[in-house]
Order: sequence, then C-alpha cells, then structure tokens
Amino acid sequence: MIMKKLVSLLCAILILAAAPAFPAGGEGQHAPDFLMEGYDDANHDWETNLFFQRMQEETGIAFEFRQHTDAESWKQRKRAILEGEDLPDVLFKAELNAGEIRDMAAAGVIIDLKPYLETAAPDLWALMQEKPEVMAAVTLADGSIPALPTVNELPNNELMWINTRWLTALGLEMPTTADELTEVLRAFKTRDPNRNGKSDEVPLAFIGMWELRFLSHAFGINDNDYYIHVRDGKVSSGLLTDGYRDFLTWLHQLWAENLIDHQGFVTMDTLRQITDSNAAVPYGVILSSTPLTVVPSAALDQYSVLPALSFDGKTVYRDLLGSVTRGTFAITSACKEPEKLVSWVNRLYTQEGSLLLQVGREGEEYLVNEDGSWDWIADLDTVANTVVPGSTLSNGGAAPGVISVSFQQRYIDESTRRMVDEMMRGREHAEMPFPLVYLSREDEEKAAELQARIAPYAEQQLACFVTGDLELSDENWAAFQNGVQERGLTDMIDLWQKYIH
Repeated sequence: MIMKKLVSLLCAILILAAAPAFPAGGEGQHAPDFLMEGYDDANHDWETNLFFQRMQEETGIAFEFRQHTDAESWKQRKRAILEGEDLPDVLFKAELNAGEIRDMAAAGVIIDLKPYLETAAPDLWALMQEKPEVMAAVTLADGSIPALPTVNELPNNELMWINTRWLTALGLEMPTTADELTEVLRAFKTRDPNRNGKSDEVPLAFIGMWELRFLSHAFGINDNDYYIHVRDGKVSSGLLTDGYRDFLTWLHQLWAENLIDHQGFVTMDTLRQITDSNAAVPYGVILSSTPLTVVPSAALDQYSVLPALSFDGKTVYRDLLGSVTRGTFAITSACKEPEKLVSWVNRLYTQEGSLLLQVGREGEEYLVNEDGSWDWIADLDTVANTVVPGSTLSNGGAAPGVISVSFQQRYIDESTRRMVDEMMRGREHAEMPFPLVYLSREDEEKAAELQARIAPYAEQQLACFVTGDLELSDENWAAFQNGVQERGLTDMIDLWQKYIH
C-alpha cells in the first residue's frame, strides 16, 4: 500500500502528474485583480488552494475564479469563449488544443503574448531561446504566441518494460535487436522464469495494434498516429515500406510461437491486471506507460525499461507526446493589464515556482535534507488526501510552467527514484515522428476526414496480418497498400508536407 501511494503521488507530480493561508473574509485578502477561468478535475478548490494564496503573497495579484470540473461543460464553455461570451481575463489550465488556439487567436479572443515575453517573462523567454523547439511548438504561422505551454522533461510515453528478474534467473542479457528479443521471449516462454512450475508465462503483453506499433522502431519505422513521419524534410509513411512488411512478418512469427499475448487484441488493463501481491508474475515484457497498469506495486522492482532496439546501426524510438503541452495559459482581449499576468505566470517557469505548484512550499509540505534528497513532511495518507489537493495543483490537468526531472530524481524513496530513472532511460533515443505544428482549419478538417478512412482500415488489416487471419502474401500486401492509398494516404502525406519548411 505504501509503495502504491508513492507511485500514485509520483504520477500526480510528473504527468500532470491544508488550511487556507488566510481565513475566509479575514485579514490579508483584497479585491481580485483579475478573473481566472479554467479546468481542473482533481480534488482542488482554487478558492482555497494554498498555491494561489502563496502566489498572491509573492506577486500581490489576487484572482476571482471560475473553476470547471466537468470535461464536457468545459468543452462547451470554450466554444462560448470562442464566440467572445463573458470573457475572463485569463485562461489557466485551459486545455486548449491546436485548433482552439488558432481559432481563438484569429477571432481576437486571446491575444498575442510574444511582445510581452522578453521583458515580462524573462525566464520563459530564456527557456525558449535555449530550446527553440519550444518556441516553434507554440508559435503560429503569423509569428504570434497566443498561448503558453507546459514544458515537461519527463512526459508520459509508451515504453517497453522487461522483467529483469527473469533475465537474471535465466542468465540472459538485455536484448538490443528484434532477433535478440525473439530469443529472450522464447526463453521466457519455455524455461519457467517465474519458477512456479507452470507454463503460465506471457512473454510479451500488449493491448491492441496501437501498442504493438511501438515495436516497429526495431525495423527502422517511427510513424505517428496518422501513419506518417518526417525525415530529412520529407514526409512519408512507414506503411508503404518493405520494413513495415518485415515488421509484421516478425510479429506474426511471435504470434505463431505464442510469444505475444493471444488475448492482446481483445483484453484491457482491468482484465489482465494482477492484483494479488503474492501471485506469481506472468509477464515478461509489458508495453505500457508503467508496469503498474498490469502488475502490483510489489512487483515493480522486477521491471526495467528495455532500451530502444537498434536497426541497421541506428536506434530511434517513438516519442508519443514530446515535452511540450500547448494551450495551458492564455490571456483574453478583456484583460486590461496583460503584462502583469505574463509576469505572474513567468514565476512558474522557474524552479522555485514550479515546485510551489507541484509539491508546495519547502518547510511546510516538504523538507530538503543535507544530502540534497527531499521528502514529504506529512505521512503519505495526509499527502494524498490533504497536501496534494489543498497545497498543490500537480494533477487535474496541465498547468503552465516547466517541470524539471532533477527534483524527482532526489526523492528520498529509492523505488520512486528508480522508476523516474527508468522512465528517463526510455527517453534516450526518443524522437517525435512529426513536430508540433498548427494546421489551418481547412487542413485540420481534411486530416480528420482522411484519418477516419485510413486508420480503422489500417489497424484492422495490420492486426489480421499479425494473427494470420490474413496471409502476408505478395498479393495481400499489394492489396493492403492499394487499400490505404485508395483511402487517401498520399493525400495525407501531401497535406502534412506543406508544414515542413
């Protein structure tokens, strides 16, 4: 239970992952300076949350709040905001997608923040100069920056988690290629690595073709969900390559030898999860963001990230989300003093401001030890039930700011530090298949239309090739390639190519 609470708190801090300072109506309060509106579905109350009160102490800025806790109502409210209806001064934890940012900016509902950044937000500006990919991700085609991001050094990603206890028990090395992984999976299947005398091992666990596609990097493929990638300025699709056919041939071999879970196309986490801490763990390799989606916390130390497999001397793994989450903060045209709000939010792009939002205040919520490690002051139950909801905004949607992994790597609990380190190992060769861009409204609608035609067909056909329901013959492969082309894959490639300069 203690380990489970530790990991839950870690996820709240990384993934985006007490009494009020001032009595209601009491001394220390003043009339709100700005109206803030946004979405937060965690157990936070912005009116009483210590983060806002501490920020008021530091900046002198107070807010009136409109906090939305229902996702559907927030979607509806964003549509009303786009129409200019009853605008607040600022949108915080706004969850604006690329299309909403584009449309609100075009309508003049949210303003360009770029003119204020260099002077009013020097820390964010310096970050953007140091990491031009952050600047590029939030800049519209006209050069404006209408919304600010979260920059997370350890974003969530789909990873390959391998049971290193099994490797040790069988005297195996960490695999580095698809062929080496095949041999490891065979050993997991036949040599009883969980030592329970039963043939109950599942060498590789997955859910659906989407997760299996993360293995395609072992054949030099790094497509995104639109089945495209960009390399050397040219957009193309792995679906049209011999490498993808080789990848599917390999997966079918694993399927035929029962090395991958035959329930993988029909199961879900709740059905495959092991909840008994004393039960023998049946899983060798797990495709997931964390092993905790499948195994109990007591088994967590059995798993490490399997580093990206190499192909033809190169190693590239898909980065699912990247480090930038767009649309977390925007200022509307109703605001009379945007410089003050830009200066306020700049605090969150510093280490001190980020920690204030993520874990609270040193000496009150957490302590830093002489060796540099840190720990919560309260017990874990109090942290989970009181500190996180009452003193931080670490979950319930992404807040603007920067999240540094170095602080989490100094957490006093060894198991939690190990998980952070493992997740960082999973980022060593991670690359986004396509950079974050802003599509025009027309292209956004066209991409969605093409995706609705291509993706269901492609996923179904690929799954059939894996299971052998469809033989991977020359004739069937040619028919599949014709099928994705007929559904618009070339048009999809051409559409995205326009955004690569």
